[in-house]
Amino acid sequence: MSVPLRPPVPLLAALFLALALLLTGCTSGSAPAKSPAGAPGQGAAGPESDAASVRLTSPAPEPSPAEIPGLGPQTRAEIPAEARQAFVVTGESVDANRSSAVLYAREDPAEGWAAVAGPWDAHNGIKGWTDHHVAGDLRSPTGVYTLTDAGGRLPDPGALLPYDEHPRFAVDGVGFFGEPLEGSFDYVVAINYNRTEGVTPLDRTRPLGLERGGGIWIHVDHGGPTQGCVSIPENRMEELLGTLDPAMNPVIVMGDAESLGR
Repeated sequence: MSVPLRPPVPLLAALFLALALLLTGCTSGSAPAKSPAGAPGQGAAGPESDAASVRLTSPAPEPSPAEIPGLGPQTRAEIPAEARQAFVVTGESVDANRSSAVLYAREDPAEGWAAVAGPWDAHNGIKGWTDHHVAGDLRSPTGVYTLTDAGGRLPDPGALLPYDEHPRFAVDGVGFFGEPLEGSFDYVVAINYNRTEGVTPLDRTRPLGLERGGGIWIHVDHGGPTQGCVSIPENRMEELLGTLDPAMNPVIVMGDAESLGR
């Protein structure tokens, strides 16, 4: 009987070692290195993290309400807080009788004033403007005055202010340059300089006294300077009468550019 051959001992040892490596290969080896503290996604935020990059910033300041161009602090302070319409008449100079008129409104006090009509050509007193108007000086009074009453020779064109239609608004004669005055008072708005509010523009009550003048109106332009009133073209008077709203407490701001800039 033959005896089977056994493999040499060194060969068996090699086979057992190979088998042991195959059985332990999936779990052997060193553990994976841990991420260093502070790496993204691992622990507290470091100097490169999004949280550290956030900076506290002050909120943007709210925009200031828009002011009427050309008016200085003194003039702006004279405009009543409740006024939401301002008819601004700006003379070319203190001695000039030509001016420009713009209607402003502030629908939202937070946004301030915005031009809604104009600029329109206008006339004022033939000798210009004054801070202290007196009867017969032929200058228009500077300042801020309320507008509460209207009227005219012609029927009411749709005025929002109380309107007095009366034949006494008829006028004739000629102006300083020979231009006809007829029709000048077809439409008027009384400027509340030295007068009682809430009555017809024809009322002659003078609270400051007769020597301080009166009868200062916005009226239809006759093509030349006035004795102290402000005048604008007839179609602009109609537009103004249809826009000045007593619910918005309208005022007129009037004077030469230098005076209004104070």
